[in-house]
Amino acid sequence: MSDENWKEICAKKRQSLFDSIPKEWVIPHLSIQKHSNVMNVPASSGILSQKQLDITEESDVDVILEKLRTAEWTSVEVTTAFYKRAVVAHQTVNCLTEIFVDKALKRAKELDDMLSRTGKVVGPLHGLPISLKDQFTMKGLETVMGHAGWIGEEAEEDCALVTILYECGAVPFTRTNVPQTLMWGETHNNVFGRSLNPYNRSLTPGGSSGGEGALVAMKGSPLGVGTDIGGSLRIPSAFCGLYTLRPSYSRLPYYGAANALMGQESISSVLGPMANSLSSVLTFTKAIISARPWRYDPLAIRKAWSEEEWDLSEHGGVGSQLCFAIMWDNGVVKPHPPLIRAMTMVKKALEHAGHRVVDWEPHRHLEIYKNAETIFVADGGHDYLTECAKSGEPLITTMVPSEEEDIAEGYEYHAPTPYVKMLVGEPKHHEAYELWRLHEEKLRLRKSHLDHWARTADKTGTGRPVDAIISPAVAYTAVPHGLNTDSFYTTLCNALDYATSTFPVTFVDPHVDVPVEPHDFYNHEDESIYRLYKTDIFTGCPVGLQLIGKTLEEEAVLRMTSIVDGALKKWKLEIKD
Repeated sequence: MSDENWKEICAKKRQSLFDSIPKEWVIPHLSIQKHSNVMNVPASSGILSQKQLDITEESDVDVILEKLRTAEWTSVEVTTAFYKRAVVAHQTVNCLTEIFVDKALKRAKELDDMLSRTGKVVGPLHGLPISLKDQFTMKGLETVMGHAGWIGEEAEEDCALVTILYECGAVPFTRTNVPQTLMWGETHNNVFGRSLNPYNRSLTPGGSSGGEGALVAMKGSPLGVGTDIGGSLRIPSAFCGLYTLRPSYSRLPYYGAANALMGQESISSVLGPMANSLSSVLTFTKAIISARPWRYDPLAIRKAWSEEEWDLSEHGGVGSQLCFAIMWDNGVVKPHPPLIRAMTMVKKALEHAGHRVVDWEPHRHLEIYKNAETIFVADGGHDYLTECAKSGEPLITTMVPSEEEDIAEGYEYHAPTPYVKMLVGEPKHHEAYELWRLHEEKLRLRKSHLDHWARTADKTGTGRPVDAIISPAVAYTAVPHGLNTDSFYTTLCNALDYATSTFPVTFVDPHVDVPVEPHDFYNHEDESIYRLYKTDIFTGCPVGLQLIGKTLEEEAVLRMTSIVDGALKKWKLEIKD
């Protein structure tokens, strides 16, 4: 396919997306400054009625589900309200890839009719609109996944997750933007373009679930589903002020979803929910696991939701004193001042609530990261190049905006060579035997880290090892497009397969989060990240952290996150008083 052909096909797809927006939902006069916060645009757009604003401002999915169950709100009302808000969000931050209003509203009407006729809900997610990252295939719809060569290919069946969502009574209602190849911590491709951060459009919402992060942050969806192989749930959640869960491999059903690096199973991609409340994350996770996903996904682990683990059976039980470890830095890159303040806030809040807090000693992080990144490129880049070759589009090698995008005026772009290239070098094809040795090395590193964690029992004072680790998800908050190079903190958990959550803590305050004096840099990446911090760039950005548990303890991770989140909120109120 010629250069002009793939560009023309992409342009037609973008136009088709715009044409799928109901005309009365198009904002007539959208005047937005380049660096502006657009979180208030839905309320000021004139597109949503007051009731629709009230519906979409509700952050707790449980509240929405109760109103749907009692028919105080209909699914058609709720789906229409969130669809309008999603479309408004898209016009400000470019977050959607598929808009199918009629299909979603038909589904919502069927659910309303069933409730009216039987008096019973269809399932635990009855009537709830849920947005999906542009990987989750839906029968009859395209799954472009950021590749020009995928345009026009309609799915012949639903993926396992969508099948289960229908069983649970949900209304899948829109799909969201991803980066080309998925393997980026930002969101940009040649088909749909770049997704922007609603807190500051000159900053990235993260990736690869960046479209989802931007949409949910603007409350254009009550709950979204993304994926994570190196931080793709946690990075956008941290950048956009959201809660999420990165479960262990195959705890939630991935079968049938489109993906990059298909067949690479040493470090598996996982799916997880993204929401504005932790209770929403819990409700989704419990609903999907309770639907017995192993019926549809041959890799899904046959493990029912455990109330015993939710009650922290391996952590002394609910009400016991817990011991958390803070990873102030990982020995590879030091976090920016807002992240240090966030960890300090959490430490004070937990101690105020009666829990113990110790420092975490990083263990072989650079070796773990190098091993993981080498596995990711063990095909020598063949997968990426093959998918681009289908259309002739170029492989995107930088997320720095082009001059044509005109979204980052005033910022200087001196993107460093990502440190991973210094560690791994250019992608090189590995023979099967070489790949097996990498898998063997990963297993040894996982065992070494497990033993290291077990040894912390000597300093917790609880008789148990550290219950969970709290660390940055990323060393900084949302950054200018093209400058997100840090995935050291997140990839650690993917390589070790630790269940991990992300939760918001605060916002950047330029009067408090002042730059600090240079430290002894670990490497050139650490130095570049240090020099990136300028208070005028990051003012008002959400600051999020991650809570790291052990493999397959999703229930305990969610419970411990609720303990941390509750302690933090209570401490903030008491400090304010």
